[in-house]
Amino acid sequence: MFLLVLVVVFLEKKEYTIVNLVAVSNLGANLDLFNIAVSIPSVEYEPEQFPGAIMRLSEPKMTITLFKNGKINCAGAQKESDIPKGIINTCKLLKDITPDIKIPTNPQYKIVNLVANAQLDLKVDLFNLATKLDNVEYEPEQFPGAIVRLYNPKISLLLFKNGKMICAGAKSEQEIVDSIARIKKLLK
Repeated sequence: MFLLVLVVVFLEKKEYTIVNLVAVSNLGANLDLFNIAVSIPSVEYEPEQFPGAIMRLSEPKMTITLFKNGKINCAGAQKESDIPKGIINTCKLLKDITPDIKIPTNPQYKIVNLVANAQLDLKVDLFNLATKLDNVEYEPEQFPGAIVRLYNPKISLLLFKNGKMICAGAKSEQEIVDSIARIKKLLK
């Protein structure tokens, strides 16, 4: 006798798409930003306007802000696995100019901001939302969306009447999931 077992796995579809991931790290060496800007074409440095140098990476596509003390900000990644790749590629580019830099095999970093887009699949009465809740700013003459500020964790949501939403300030994907659940509950 044959026993046919059919296993169906339903993958939960994400309700959101990460559009920007921001992380911070430390290269462990002081940086000569002027020399770096002169040596690497993809680096912009204008110290009279901003104290850091801006490096644009093509692989992975992201922007690295370099500071003299070796601290860096990584922005523009769309998945977390791009962050260590970006740090390693930055170290490789800087190694010839700054010999003190070590190329890490497992770079240390901290995610400080996730930005995600979401579709709530419902129409939202923004005026009603703004009058019902204290933590909502809605001025349709100035901006077509409502700004909803959530606390614990501190996350800002831009909510539009067609149900589209931008979530900013999350430190993890779980915080994004939780904020979507919280706003859905508030909208009921």
